[in-house]
Amino acid sequence: WDRKLENIFEIQDEISLLIADKLREQFGHFEIGEHLVDRQTDSLTVYDYALQARYYFNQWNPEDVRKAIDLYEQAVALDPQHTESHVGLADAYGFMATTEFMPRAEAWQKAAMHTHQAYALNPNNAGVHYQLANLAFFTQADFAAAFRHAVRSVELRPSYPEGQQFMAFLYILMLDMERAQIHLERALGIDPLSPETRFYQAYYEYRSFDFQGALETLSRLLAQNPKNIPAVIVQQYCLLKLGQTDQVLQNLDAMPQDIVMPDESLGLRCLAFIGQQATTDIEATLAQLQERALDPSAFQAHSYLFLAYAGLEQIDEAFDWLEQAFGMKSAILLLAFTDPLVASLREDARYGQFLENMYQLEAQQSVQSTTKAPLLEETTAVQHTAALKVFMEEERPYLDPGLSLRSLAARVQIHPNQLSWLLNNRLQQNFNEFVNSYRIAQFKQLALD
Repeated sequence: WDRKLENIFEIQDEISLLIADKLREQFGHFEIGEHLVDRQTDSLTVYDYALQARYYFNQWNPEDVRKAIDLYEQAVALDPQHTESHVGLADAYGFMATTEFMPRAEAWQKAAMHTHQAYALNPNNAGVHYQLANLAFFTQADFAAAFRHAVRSVELRPSYPEGQQFMAFLYILMLDMERAQIHLERALGIDPLSPETRFYQAYYEYRSFDFQGALETLSRLLAQNPKNIPAVIVQQYCLLKLGQTDQVLQNLDAMPQDIVMPDESLGLRCLAFIGQQATTDIEATLAQLQERALDPSAFQAHSYLFLAYAGLEQIDEAFDWLEQAFGMKSAILLLAFTDPLVASLREDARYGQFLENMYQLEAQQSVQSTTKAPLLEETTAVQHTAALKVFMEEERPYLDPGLSLRSLAARVQIHPNQLSWLLNNRLQQNFNEFVNSYRIAQFKQLALD
């Protein structure tokens, strides 16, 4: 591709289509659109700012996320209609809100503003619906609305890893690990090297009670980026479940303040002391958590107080606090309720009712993919199959080493998506298997002659 840099989006589209074609030829049918990469902006500077911002955001720590915000702001200053930068700003401010490295209300207000600006620019952008899902989940504790927007995100763009990750995350919270794994595997298939995707892999392992496996995945992540805040926190959860409470306390003592906020540190210390049965320390940290949890906006304290009650096996207090916290729309408890750290609550009769109420989906909301109609009607499929076989026998296009699914489709006058579907659903072969069967037969015939 010896082309001008100004044509970068066209080049990306061409490369993406070629890669998608080769994957389909080798692994089987999936539909490919006429274009896979849209032109985001007319400004290469804006695109460069957005790429740099995305890199910094993916470091998942406040220092780098602030750099990302600055770069995204420069991008939208140059191009106010750059949807991806508005989505990026919403993501960045949402991170600062959930980690509480910015005042929560201010950060979520900015996240909402940029989400709605992005929606106005492109309501069919997958990232927009991912951000709407985040807003519903973290600001309204509305699981059903979050689920609806997450579904819409992956419908609009199945190859959007953030959407697939969020679907996996929601299913994990529902304890539907089978469906969670499906979406996680899709995300890993899209971007297997992404730190964000590998974090979700570790989170899935942790939620599946594979604490050692999760620790190994997290250790690899933290070796590359020691300031990955979600990875650091889940690492401490794994250590708590493995009984390594001394290590948790040592880790907390060594952590800089820009990694863990005071309420998070207080909560983790309380859980470690509970694991050690250190009565005096438990009483002191629990009292501090109870005081902090009186603040309606102290969502981290709300969550850790619930975890502490569960760890102390104060079951009634845990459920009573759950009722109070949800009155404050404390969304973090949506994460904590099915956490392995509260596994002791699952035997209580109230747990199932809370589970059903907390993760209830909207009426008629399907959690399964709808079955798509065949690309060809039965009669048409039979006709095309017969015509294809005749063409292969008479014209022998398989002798051309450069034959591709697209070029064969053009020669038999059928859309590439339809030919791909026909091969897989009528002949139970992918393109390479189909063509190579003719090539092998030809080779055998030549050998006999």
